[in-house]
Amino acid sequence: MDDLLERARRAGIETQYWDAFGRLRHVAPAVLSRIVDVLGAGDKRRILPHTIVIRGQAPHEIRLISTQGLPFHWEILSDQKIAEGEANSPVVALPPALPIGIFRLRVTVSAPPGHVSEESPLIVSPHQTYQGSSAWPHRMWALSVQLYAVRSQRNWGHGDFSDLLELIDLAADLGASGLGLNPLHALFDDKAEEPSPYYPNSRLFLNPLYIDLGAVPEFPGLDAAGLQDDIARLRRGSFIDYPTVAETKWRALRLAHETFRSSAPAERRRLFEQFRKSHPSRLNRFACFEFLRRKFAKPWWEWPDEYRRPDEGALIRLRRDEKGAIEFFEFVQWLAHSQLEQCRVRAARMPIGLYLDIAVGVRSDGFDAWCDQDAVLAGMAVGAPPDQLNSAGQNWGLAGFNPLGLEHRQFEPFRRLLRAAMQYAGAVRLDHVLGLQRLYLIPHGVPASEGTYMRLPFNALLAVTALASTENTCVVVGEDLGTVPENFRETLADWGIWSYQVMLFERAADGAFTAPGNYREKALVTFGTHDTATFAGWWDHHDLTVKRALNIDPGESDDDRGRARDALRHALSERGIHATDFASIARYLADTPSRLLVISMEDILGVRDQVNLPGTLNEHPNWRQPLPVALEELRNQKGLTCIADVMRSAGRSCGA
Repeated sequence: MDDLLERARRAGIETQYWDAFGRLRHVAPAVLSRIVDVLGAGDKRRILPHTIVIRGQAPHEIRLISTQGLPFHWEILSDQKIAEGEANSPVVALPPALPIGIFRLRVTVSAPPGHVSEESPLIVSPHQTYQGSSAWPHRMWALSVQLYAVRSQRNWGHGDFSDLLELIDLAADLGASGLGLNPLHALFDDKAEEPSPYYPNSRLFLNPLYIDLGAVPEFPGLDAAGLQDDIARLRRGSFIDYPTVAETKWRALRLAHETFRSSAPAERRRLFEQFRKSHPSRLNRFACFEFLRRKFAKPWWEWPDEYRRPDEGALIRLRRDEKGAIEFFEFVQWLAHSQLEQCRVRAARMPIGLYLDIAVGVRSDGFDAWCDQDAVLAGMAVGAPPDQLNSAGQNWGLAGFNPLGLEHRQFEPFRRLLRAAMQYAGAVRLDHVLGLQRLYLIPHGVPASEGTYMRLPFNALLAVTALASTENTCVVVGEDLGTVPENFRETLADWGIWSYQVMLFERAADGAFTAPGNYREKALVTFGTHDTATFAGWWDHHDLTVKRALNIDPGESDDDRGRARDALRHALSERGIHATDFASIARYLADTPSRLLVISMEDILGVRDQVNLPGTLNEHPNWRQPLPVALEELRNQKGLTCIADVMRSAGRSCGA
């Protein structure tokens, strides 16, 4: 047992922790053993720290471990040698003004009978993440939309990138600084029962269901494709019919690809080849994975041996044998990228532009987990311990990063996923940003309440985030809700990551709502999230009724909610606001000093059902509810123009 505890400690696994209710939870030895075994934690004695972080251009010293005064040679390496030196003391004095980037520090110690060498990642980062342009308004607002939920006269029963172009124009005309969206990550489109945008196949690629086929030159049109009746049914549906949307779009995409292969003009072919060359191996791997998972129809760890890992030789042979089929998936990603890039360019008329969400993990049977097996944890899921939101804990079914694998790979998998979103966005939100410091791990088959935390290289991940943020001129917001470790928010603020403050949770011990002046400046504020009640649902207790009907503990009684409503009335009246509609909430939040206020379309339109009800799958229409108003009618909505007026009066409107 003592050996297990020591191995867990070396691997950064917490053997006990305090939960949200102030209870000390001891982790079962069987759970510890399984996590330690998956991590492969057999930490040997090292000369160097696991990772070295330098912020800014200041000189930096690294104290070596166990060199006992022996002479050594050090080198900073990238594609070429950056710097080198010799020393006898156990301290490496690195030169000042090193270039920003991720390098390797190699130390070679002269120790009889030979030499001992060791390498560690060396991250030279900006002091902070990108904080926005000096031309930006100091206080801004953004409109947020679940893009899949948008209804329009021309889409196929699922919002698409042409809808997004119109939403961008609408948001900009209203004076918003940005438009926020749900994650656009690639999903398993053929598994309609799993439509959550937070359950991605890959965070590096895009969901093809957002492609507008009508804007694809190679698509012959609905009549020629024989899809008129299918599309008409999809547009009439009360809920988003993912199986039919996916089946219909894939038929249309295959028709478009056939036309592209047979008769695409030279300029289209040139653009496609340019896109392929910009993703030298990753795109080909993704295309091969998509082909293989359909071919074998089982998780990748059950595939034939030659494909269980992304072996280059096997994939070259596969592409040679299935060239057209593999190219199809590359073609689809090219279309998605081209249309979203159009949206990015259009959104540049707003200071922030697009504000995108990055999921905290990936599905274990998806592309990212297959492609980066050494950097993604298998055999366990990420979740949350018991808290006020869910007394049984939460299992999100997602695989997280392996900290040892990240260090071995110079943090490239993490840097790559940040770039994948930031290339389109002026701001991103890191879902469950606590996962940069520690992840709550639940071995498969273990109840969510019996998992434990694993520590990650927090400083290194923050440095990589700052590096990606400044490279892409993209603000970073950290979703810092839940059981937050001591000084966590202060550390994020020091690195320039904006906090995420949700009005529903900003309450004192006596239930009073936090006054606007007490919100943080470097923060995004909003009324609720996709996992909480909408304002309309919260105000009339609808969320409590729904949960009780599903035998879910709502966490509060009707009397509790009545007192919360009274507390809200009091908070509003203290600000001279005497109505209790959503415009009043927007006015209250608009008075905060926080840099960005995000207003959800569901709240503006008075939607009662929340977007997602945690702890349910099919019991509630999670991620399936279309907006009650079509895109073409949004400009006529009084609620939307009222919000724009509130933002203008509060000085948050662009040009105000």
